Amino acid sequence: MVTGGSRGIGAATVELFAQAGAHVVFNYHRNRTAAQKVAERARRHGVEIIPMRADLSRMRDARALIDRAARRFRRLDILVANAGIWNQEDLPIEKLSEVQWEQMMAANLKSVYSVVHYAVPLMKRQFARTRRPARIIAISSTAGQRGEAFHSHYAASKGAIISLVKGLSTELARHHILVNCVAPGWVDTDMSQAVLRHPRLRRRVASQIPLGRPATAEEIAGPILFLASELATFLTGEIVNVNGGAVLVG
Repeated sequence: MVTGGSRGIGAATVELFAQAGAHVVFNYHRNRTAAQKVAERARRHGVEIIPMRADLSRMRDARALIDRAARRFRRLDILVANAGIWNQEDLPIEKLSEVQWEQMMAANLKSVYSVVHYAVPLMKRQFARTRRPARIIAISSTAGQRGEAFHSHYAASKGAIISLVKGLSTELARHHILVNCVAPGWVDTDMSQAVLRHPRLRRRVASQIPLGRPATAEEIAGPILFLASELATFLTGEIVNVNGGAVLVG
């Protein structure tokens, strides 16, 4: 399962997982046309792809999404909690409204909690039955590690994801559920296009990245696939930094 699978990192992850042979259920929030295009491309790899509309800030939608996977496949091996938003507008803390704060937390943090809340019981039951481990991979950001001036609500939501991953990794280890995190820096997707499509701003962003450019969505999907693979069976509670050397965190 991939949340936020209709665009950007989520869409690239759906397609890469399909290429690797996985059946994928993914949610989208509003853009059904974009979701259908992702599903059509992914199905070319001969796997089953199920897009479903869900607002994961609502618990009933998260439950319906997990139930859909359980009914169709009778198990959930991998959950990629990717859905989220970023506000391009600079917001000093004194101008950051309660509504803006709550919207960010609902979209970025509650959306992770909600799907994990309903996925974990299914993962526990299936391990007891099949002895097959499961994976949870949450998507954070460099902003969650170093903060981000004028985007403190975004940074707070992404930092909370890192703490949630660390707590869950130890809580769920005895159930053989590995919980890890990918923390991207700047990624060239539609969410960041207002900055990266502006020549002066793009140059400023690139100047802060030792590799000299933002990542592609596919370059984030690769490490996500690695954490879901049999190459990462002894990794849990880790933050995989994919930022071109912009933020060096031990």
